[in-house]
Amino acid sequence: PRSDCIAAEELCLLDSTCNATYRVLENCALAKTRFSPLDHDSKIRCLNAELDLGNSSLLHCKCHRRMKRQEQCLRIFWTVHSSVTDGYFNLETSPYENPTNEEHWKTDYNKLAALLSGKDCSQLAGDVTNPCLKASHVCNLSKKCVRLRTDYASICTKGAGSEIACDRRKCHRGLRNFFEKVPEVFTKSILFCPCQDELCGERRRKTIVPDCSFQYNTKPNCLWLLDSCLEDHICKSQLADFQQNCQPSDMSPDGCSQHNHAACLQAYMGMIGTPMTPNYVSNSSVEVSLWCTCESSGNQKEKCDQILGMFESNKCL
Repeated sequence: PRSDCIAAEELCLLDSTCNATYRVLENCALAKTRFSPLDHDSKIRCLNAELDLGNSSLLHCKCHRRMKRQEQCLRIFWTVHSSVTDGYFNLETSPYENPTNEEHWKTDYNKLAALLSGKDCSQLAGDVTNPCLKASHVCNLSKKCVRLRTDYASICTKGAGSEIACDRRKCHRGLRNFFEKVPEVFTKSILFCPCQDELCGERRRKTIVPDCSFQYNTKPNCLWLLDSCLEDHICKSQLADFQQNCQPSDMSPDGCSQHNHAACLQAYMGMIGTPMTPNYVSNSSVEVSLWCTCESSGNQKEKCDQILGMFESNKCL
């Protein structure tokens, strides 16, 4: 049976008890989006409604990363779990199905190219020293990869060098389209290509057109980025997925408490094209960060440092 939230909601609405409970939760979620703090009684009513769902499929439903009506599915998930986001951003429950464990993370570009073109791939043997250049050549062999890559590149570079700022929202949408619709074997090779020199590093850093998708004229406070993210169902969901799959752990050999580095990298890719888009910090390292600062965070400095630390000093990532 489908375990997605759209199917679970349909079932719930056919049952009068479940329907009534769900309507209460919808009101709770609505109050949150208006940032009107719930009074004590309302909070209890919302929590009880969530408990009343008990073992219903609605409480345990998930969404799929590449499903057609993803936003609708995520809205249902957060309606049912509206109490999760109280207080500190402890969104440890990811709305997404667990990704399958991936063994083969190192892509054999030549094999892939031969597979795609069915031809001899000597055209790719040209520049072995720049894996990021090679990865973009491989992308050119797939119609879908090259089309969606050209799409976001043209949107994100519109207005470059002129007084008009680029349209960041459109740029983010184009990036999300690329990372969601193109097979991961291409997107991962482009984003995580291993670099030995600055030229390659610069190409990797520019993959997401950072002037538009990542940087603002001045660095905003990280708490502001977090607030923008929590107002957006997709960003909030990707952040929850990132928090769940990139929880660092000193005890684990790959630094991840979930023991699944591949799932963490997939979750990291999910953050690109959201208000909390991360990127490489420089051409010469694999360090990543958010484009934000924790200066002048007042008494919320600790929370702000935690947000930044999830990207800057995360062993799992």
